[in-house]
Amino acid sequence: MRVLLVEDDDRLASALTTALARHGHQVTRAGLAVDALRLAGGADFVLLDLGLPDMDGLDALRRLRRVSAVPLIVVTARTEEREVLRGLRSGADDYLVKPFRTVELMARMEAVMRRGTRPLPHRDDVVSVGDVRIDLESRQVTVAGEPVTLTRREFDLLALLAREPGVVRGREEILDEVWGDPLLSASRSLDVHVANLRSKTGRPGLVETLRGTGYRLGSTA
Repeated sequence: MRVLLVEDDDRLASALTTALARHGHQVTRAGLAVDALRLAGGADFVLLDLGLPDMDGLDALRRLRRVSAVPLIVVTARTEEREVLRGLRSGADDYLVKPFRTVELMARMEAVMRRGTRPLPHRDDVVSVGDVRIDLESRQVTVAGEPVTLTRREFDLLALLAREPGVVRGREEILDEVWGDPLLSASRSLDVHVANLRSKTGRPGLVETLRGTGYRLGSTA
């Protein structure tokens, strides 16, 4: 897998490059956000440090998400809860705080990729809710005919609900299917992603919350 490593720390970048190569990945390193934005189109996966010298990492992440849904994990020393939430809201598929073990990084990368390659059950490829059109095959969403850009995980969450409209999905089930971990401690990221779907589509009724139970695709958006 072609991995774009966006990290300005030479020592850490060298260690991560060695570890990734040992697991069979081809690594391209970028030390600046401007280089990362230029190289992201050729990557299968991005590891993004937020502490870049030429641009705030969150700004770089938002710019990248305007043009690409490439799987992406933020790797950073920022530990504040507010920063974690900002990273997720800006489009990260996962958030890993330094220092971390290589085995944890590899497991999270595998989980993100596994969600993207999991086959969908054979059902209608297009689901419509009001003027919201969800194309499960092409992974495209439109509202009133206008395209909406979602992150990989945001679409995976919406697709899970859209495959069986009206069926309530419990939190643990969603975390297992979309995040790959039913016991994920940072389960508030699910709430963040639901809020993102409502905000980006401009349709607050697209995803219904059933308190104490879970979520389902709304009957009207």
